Amino acid sequence: MQVAILMSHVVIAIALVVLILLQQGKGAEAGAAFGGGASQTVFGSRGSGSFLARFTAILAAAFFVTSMALAYFATQAGQAPEAGIPDSRLIEQQQGLPALDDDGASVDNTAPVLEESGN
Repeated sequence: MQVAILMSHVVIAIALVVLILLQQGKGAEAGAAFGGGASQTVFGSRGSGSFLARFTAILAAAFFVTSMALAYFATQAGQAPEAGIPDSRLIEQQQGLPALDDDGASVDNTAPVLEESGN
């Protein structure tokens, strides 16, 4: 479920970027008032502003919903004790290996330590 929401979230984000880049700025309306040929466009004399703006608003709402769903899944995953990468000491205990300190030295001091001679 989380993967499906994540994939749709990415698709919605890409679609939002494309739709925003397709829209004309506010300054483009001034050129149409002086005979910019707006009646010859695909969307008619009103232009594509209302269609693209409405579709952008719908995608923005869907982006918000998927963001909230992903945030919910992230908080639920953080509460589970088995979530994430287990501690190295836990892995070593499960495998029957001696645990290591932070500096990499073995906690088990029964192994003999070899010292180098100063030859």
